Amino acid sequence: MKSEHSTVQWGTTPIPYRIVRSARRRTVSLTIEARDGLIVTAPETAPIAKLDAIVKAKATWVVSRMRLRDELPPALTSREFVSGESFLYLGRQYRLRLIPVPAPRPVALRGGWLEVAVPKGRRRELQKDIVRAALIAWYKRLATERLPDWTQPFAAKLGASISEVRIAEQDKRWGSCSSSILRINWRIIQAPRTLIDYVLAHEVAHLIHEHHGRDFWATLGRILPDYEERRARLKLLGPTLLW
Repeated sequence: MKSEHSTVQWGTTPIPYRIVRSARRRTVSLTIEARDGLIVTAPETAPIAKLDAIVKAKATWVVSRMRLRDELPPALTSREFVSGESFLYLGRQYRLRLIPVPAPRPVALRGGWLEVAVPKGRRRELQKDIVRAALIAWYKRLATERLPDWTQPFAAKLGASISEVRIAEQDKRWGSCSSSILRINWRIIQAPRTLIDYVLAHEVAHLIHEHHGRDFWATLGRILPDYEERRARLKLLGPTLLW
C-alpha cells in the first residue's frame, strides 16, 4: 500500500491526514490512531480532491476525536519503574514512589503517590522486575475486588446470568466471554470508569450474541446508549495501558 498526505482547512483548524491506498479497497474509511492521527484508507484511483471533500464533510467528527486523543497521556514505548514515573488507576495519574524497606509490604496509594516497597540493596535490574510484579499484583487485586460487582447491573438489564468474572492476562483484547464466564484484562482497571463499563457491558452483551453482528450492537446499545463514544475513546487510550 502506498502512503500520501494531505490537509484540509476547517474554519481556523487545519486537519492533516495520511492517505493509505489499496488496490483491494473499494470504499473510503477514516480512522483516528493514537500516534498517527487521522488516516484515510482509499482505493488507488480516488483523487485527493475527493478525499479532501470527505474529510471536510466529517470534520466535526474528526476534530472531536482528535481532541480526545490530545487529552490522553503520552504512550510509552517502555516502562522504567522508577520513582516519579506516572501510572494510571481509574483514569487518574499517580506518581510512582519507591520506598526501600527491609521487609515486603503492600502497594499503597498515599497523597497522590503510588508507593511500592522494594528490598534494600537490590540491583536495579532486579528491582525493576520486583516493582513491575508488585504493581501488576496490585492492579489484579483491585480488578478482582471491583469488576464483578460493576458487571452485575449490565447482566441484570439483559436478564443474563454470569457464573464468574475472571481477571485475566490478555495482551490483545480487553475481555472475552465463554459460556457464562467473563474474562477481563486486568489492564482496564487503569482506565476511567466509563471505559471500564464499556468493556464490561460489551462482554455481557456477548452472553446474548456471540458475534459482532447488528443484533449484538443493538443489544449493547440498550444497556450503554453511548457505547460508540466510549469505544472510540478506548481505542485511543488503549495503547497507553499496555505494558
